[in-house]
Amino acid sequence: MKAVFFKIILITTVALTSVSVQFAQPEVKETPGRMFVGETAKYEARFSKFISFSVAELTITASLAPNGSDLIINGDAVSKGTLIRMFGFSFLQQYVSTVDLKDFRILKTTKHDVQKERVRDSEAIFDYGQKRVSYTETDPKDPNRPPRRIASDIDETMNDISSAIFAMRMLPLAVGKRYELPVSDSGVVYKVPIAVTRRELIKTAIGKVWCVRVEPEVFGTGRLIEEKGKLVIWVTDDDRRVPVKAQIDASIGKVGIKIKEYKKTP
Repeated sequence: MKAVFFKIILITTVALTSVSVQFAQPEVKETPGRMFVGETAKYEARFSKFISFSVAELTITASLAPNGSDLIINGDAVSKGTLIRMFGFSFLQQYVSTVDLKDFRILKTTKHDVQKERVRDSEAIFDYGQKRVSYTETDPKDPNRPPRRIASDIDETMNDISSAIFAMRMLPLAVGKRYELPVSDSGVVYKVPIAVTRRELIKTAIGKVWCVRVEPEVFGTGRLIEEKGKLVIWVTDDDRRVPVKAQIDASIGKVGIKIKEYKKTP
């Protein structure tokens, strides 16, 4: 149960916090990610079954890489006290995506993953010349432990979970439309169907806004989470395309994430 619960929170975290950087109308078509430099968004995640309680705080920032041609997306998720008290479980997830702005495709994904006493560091490198993603996971507490390695074939343009949300943002998100995006997570490649199901008025911390309801199919056999469930993301139906809410329904309960703060510095 803990493993499923943890993965549900992480998938929701990465999916929602990454879009806070990426959902906006580009000023320069050739390099749309440049306008997101300096953005910060904060969210709260809550779990509910018979009762509802806060389980994590989420923060995302975006910056331009020193080379001036890549976008760096940083996402942090930190567990809160209620989760520790009720499940005896804590976590820290630090997720960094390096995206090529010219072709907007993922170049590298690094993760620092702490689950109670367990710690794992990982890196995924995307080689478009060889059309391969190479994933390596290590245990910093045990340097003598052999690394876990996974390699998979990729297309000419590939996404990690964060950059897939940006690719989704560039689609015409009209109600009734369906799409499919390639996503690589931990060295494994998935095809993620996406449906735009309706338009709704949502009350949020950044105001009452009309949103489009987007449903990425991440649950099921052969998908990111091999469990029964459903993920929904709400993004503002305007030029900003700011994500304001996400929810996962699963057998263990519901995980909901709502925006708390959104700002952009020059």
